[in-house]
Amino acid sequence: MAGRHRLLLENAQQLVLVCSRGEEYLQRDGAANLALLPGASLVVGLDGCIKAVGQADVIRNQFSGATFERIIDCSGKCVLPGLVDAHTHPVWAGDRVHEFAMKLAGASYMEIHQAGGGIHFTVGCTRKASEEELFDTFKHRLERMRSAGSTLVECKSGYGLNLETELKMLRVIERAKQSMDIGISSTYCGAHSVPKGKTATEATDDIINNHLPKLKELKLSGEIHVNNIDVFCEKGVFDLDSTRRILQAGKDIGLQINFHGDELHPMKSAELGAELGARAISHLEEVSDEGITAMARAKCAAVLLPTTAYMLRLKQPPARKMLEEGVIVALGSDFNPNAYCFSMPMVMHLACVNMKMSMNEALVAATINAAYALGKSDTHGSIETGKQGDLVIINSSRWEHLIYQFGGHEALIDYVIVKGKVVYQNERCGTMSSY
Repeated sequence: MAGRHRLLLENAQQLVLVCSRGEEYLQRDGAANLALLPGASLVVGLDGCIKAVGQADVIRNQFSGATFERIIDCSGKCVLPGLVDAHTHPVWAGDRVHEFAMKLAGASYMEIHQAGGGIHFTVGCTRKASEEELFDTFKHRLERMRSAGSTLVECKSGYGLNLETELKMLRVIERAKQSMDIGISSTYCGAHSVPKGKTATEATDDIINNHLPKLKELKLSGEIHVNNIDVFCEKGVFDLDSTRRILQAGKDIGLQINFHGDELHPMKSAELGAELGARAISHLEEVSDEGITAMARAKCAAVLLPTTAYMLRLKQPPARKMLEEGVIVALGSDFNPNAYCFSMPMVMHLACVNMKMSMNEALVAATINAAYALGKSDTHGSIETGKQGDLVIINSSRWEHLIYQFGGHEALIDYVIVKGKVVYQNERCGTMSSY
C-alpha cells in the first residue's frame, strides 16, 4: 500500500490488541481471552488512525512502497493501547499534604470535611487562583499522566461550587483539550459538595436553574463542550432525591451521567444510576447486591478507584462480585488533592493486589472498559483498524511487566503515542523527533 503514513511500529514481541472484533467493552470471560499478537506490526495514517495491524511480514509486504514519518523498531518490546483514566479531579490550587498527616493520625474523610478541610479547603484555594495559574498546574499534571501511559483522561470540575469558578475550571479543561496532545473527556461536577451557606436543596436548585442553562448556552456558542455530569451522592452531601434531580437535568441537556456513588455509605446510588441510564458510576465501595445486579443489567460501567480505598483505608469495592455478575468494570486514578496518584500502572497493580482482579482484567479495565465508561470505546481502548493511534511501548518482552513493576513505569515505558505522534519518549531512546 503506497503513500505516506505517520507511523510504523514493527516487529513487536507482543502487540496487545485487547479487543479484535470491535467490542464496546469486555466482561470477565472476554478479559480472560485477551487479544494478543506475537511478532506483529502496525501502521498509523496521517489522520492519526490505525490503518493496519498484523504479522510483521504481512505488514511489511502490504506497505512495501509506503513512506513513513516515523518508524520504531519494537523488537523485544510490547505495544499496548494507550491507557484510559476514567476518573480524575486534576484542576485545583493548594495541596492538602497537611491532611495526609491528619488521616494517618486517624481522622476520617468526613471529620476533615466537616472541620472545613477536604473539598472546602481546595475550593477556597481554587476560587482565589487565576485561570492561568490553574492551566499551568493542570498542564503539568496531564503531562505526568501521559508519561505514565494515559492517553485519554476524564477531567472534572468541582472545586468551584459557584458558577464563576466552575466555568473557570471548565475553560481550563477546554483549553487543554484544544492545545494538548492528549484525549480529554470533560465533566461538570458542580455538585461535588454543598457550598458553605447553602442547603443541599438550595445548591441543587442553583445548579438546575443557573449552572446547567449556562453550560447549555456555552455549548451552543461553541465556547465549552462538556461531556459528562457528576454528583457526589453521599450522606451529608447530596441525597438520592437531589442527585436524581441534578443528573436528570444534565441528561436533558445532552450530558452523559457519570457520577460518584455508594462510597462512604450505602445510598442506593447504583440502583439510581441504572434507572437513569447512567453511563458509569464511580467508587461503589458500599454498593448493594441489588445495585450490582441493576448495573449489570443496564450495562452501566463501574469505575473502581483503588487509590481511594487505599488512601482512606476504606473497604475495597467488591470487584470480584461485580465481574462474576457481568458488570463492566473500569478503573480510574481518582487523581485529586486527597489521592495524589498520576499512574494508571500503579492503579492496575493496586486493583490486582487489593481488589483481587487478574492482570488481564485490570488491563481491560484501564483500556476498553474505561473508554466505554466515557462513551469513547468506538475510538479508544484497543488496537484495532480504524481506531485512534494511541499506544504505549514498553521495554519488556511481556506486557504484564507494566502491572508487575509497581512504581516502575518511568524506566519501563519507552514511548507514549497519541494519534500516531510520539508525545513522550524515554531519555534512553534518544532525542524526540518533531513533526
